[in-house]
Amino acid sequence: MNPVLSIRDLCASYGARHILDGVQLDVNPGEVVTVIGHNGAGKSTLLRAVFNLVPWRSGAINLFGRDVTSLASDRLLMAGIAYVPQHRSVFPRLTIEENLRMGGYLVRDRALLAERTHRSLELFPILKSRAGQLAGALSGGEQRMLEIARTLLQDPQLIMLDEPSIGLAPKMVDAVFRNVQILRDQGKAILMVEQNVKKALRVSDRGCVMELGSMRFQDQAARLMDDERVAKLYLGKR
Repeated sequence: MNPVLSIRDLCASYGARHILDGVQLDVNPGEVVTVIGHNGAGKSTLLRAVFNLVPWRSGAINLFGRDVTSLASDRLLMAGIAYVPQHRSVFPRLTIEENLRMGGYLVRDRALLAERTHRSLELFPILKSRAGQLAGALSGGEQRMLEIARTLLQDPQLIMLDEPSIGLAPKMVDAVFRNVQILRDQGKAILMVEQNVKKALRVSDRGCVMELGSMRFQDQAARLMDDERVAKLYLGKR
């Protein structure tokens, strides 16, 4: 199987502050890969570097075998990579429906845009029933769902999620992770950074442990759940 995303020897820094050091990672179609690690390990920087939002980078980033390392973020979006950042990015004074239209601003075919909007709202019934409501009035979990739904307007093949459960009530955390599984079942590749290690690994196919800007080890998610190193450092087990 050819990977959707292939990262080779990726290094990145903010000025003199070196963050990523030779990262290697593949993400396959219909696969959820979760990156875990302590704060400051470089997890969020990894996603930002893939989306060309870091000042300095070296290495190679390939999408379906095509080198996209030098593409600007808008070009990456058009090529098939979507990025949902950790901090909320909805337009609070626009309605849910208007937010979705903003997500599809690069889609010139109106019929296609309408079809994708319909599919996105079908995936998130809570948004469908409140499409005329201002996004700023939504709960944190509902805003996160809107952000994910908005990315689908470009029909991305890779969706990168940075801490999708952060600040959410337990019920909404479960709802967000269910949506991650649904997207995986639809064939999307998901690269996720998440601090809720136990819940994230339960919906993942593979997990990667990142330390000090490097990938220390990777394995099947189920095996990582039983790994003594992961259990001790990230699952709170003795």
